[in-house]
Parts: sequence; C-alpha cells; structure tokens
Amino acid sequence: MKIIYVYPDLLSTYGDRGNALVLAWALRRVGVEAEVVESPSDRPVPRDGDAYVLGGGEDGPQALAAERLRADGYLAEVAASSRPILAICAAFQILGTSFYADGIERRGLGLLPVTTAPGANRLVGEVVSAPIIPLGRGYLTGFENHSGVTTLDRGVEPLGRVISGGGNGVGGVDGAVVGSIVASYLHGPMLARNPGMVDLMIAKLGAEGSVSSALQEQLYQNRITVAGR
Repeated sequence: MKIIYVYPDLLSTYGDRGNALVLAWALRRVGVEAEVVESPSDRPVPRDGDAYVLGGGEDGPQALAAERLRADGYLAEVAASSRPILAICAAFQILGTSFYADGIERRGLGLLPVTTAPGANRLVGEVVSAPIIPLGRGYLTGFENHSGVTTLDRGVEPLGRVISGGGNGVGGVDGAVVGSIVASYLHGPMLARNPGMVDLMIAKLGAEGSVSSALQEQLYQNRITVAGR
C-alpha cells in the first residue's frame, strides 16, 4: 500500500509526517507491505495512493497549499472513492469550505462541511478528548497550536468531545469525521500518540489486526498523565 504524504514542503510544521510513517509501520506489522510517498506541492498529487495524510502549517503555506490543491483537484476523487484521508490542523481547515490565513478569508476544498474563522485567543497546549467513534480507548490526546474556530455544519460528527484544551474552539469538540475523512487539531503526531486511531486507519484500509505495543502504550499513558487525566 502507498501512504501519500501531501505537500511536506508546505504542511509539515508540527511533525505530522510521523502520521504517515506510523501508518506505514502499522500496516507492515499486520503483514501488509506499505511505503510512504511524499508529494511536494510543485507536482500533481499521486493518483495511486491507498491513503492520504496532510499536516499543519503556517498561514502563508496554508493558503498556497489550498490554492494548489484546488487546482490539482484530486483529493475530491480520493474522498469520493472512500480512500482514507487524515487531515491535521491547517489541513483540517483547508478541507472545509472556508478558512482565514493572513487575515483574509480563503476558499477551502469543500470536502468537509465546516467553516473556520479567527478566534479571539490562540489555543496552545495539551488536549484530551473522549472519542465519539468507537476506538476501544477512553481518550484521545494531542498538542494544539492554532487560533482558528472551526464550526461544524449541523449533522457533522466530531472526532471527540473535549475534556481539556480547546479543540475546534467551539462546541466543546475536536475534529470531524465525514465518510473516509478523519480531521483533527491534534498534533503529536496523532497516530504515534493514539493506538486506537492507528487501528481505525488500518481498518479503513481494509487490513485486519491491532498494532498496540508496550512502547505505544507507555507513550499513550504518559501523555494522559501529562494532560492531568
């Protein structure tokens, strides 16, 4: 399987490349050959990926990434084909209908029925949420650093309900789950910190098995402790 890491030159501020690496590692652990293919912003997004991972970025790169992804157009085909997309922070906003960068409202890709506006305060620090979708875990953890307030349209399911931290900045929730798309403000990288999310992504790719390990469990429990849970 090919895990496409989209625009590492623009959307890779917070170590989110680790999500692609962890997903490929997890697939190999359950007996599926997997590789990470990086897709820079000056080339077309590869058409032969099995899963697509996008990360966080600052305002300028985020606006450029949105512009180039709209021109490329292929992520809409990925979503329509039910191949998994994991979008973190800036990518979460880009996949929505609109967001702000450098104080200007920008058009998103429209793959998620969400809108993002500037918030009054920057949300920085550890986040703990209770997953709404079944993950076999009591909590999701991550690190947030953003000033966006992302509002979900009526009927859109969030990834989790925030216990501590900001998350989407409104509604007491973090992220969104729509079809094959999982979006969140949780950096970390998210999959390294949350074994249940790894198993979810494996299942979305049609593979079977769990990859929980002693080291993963130690990291998970450590982050829960740091967040005061």
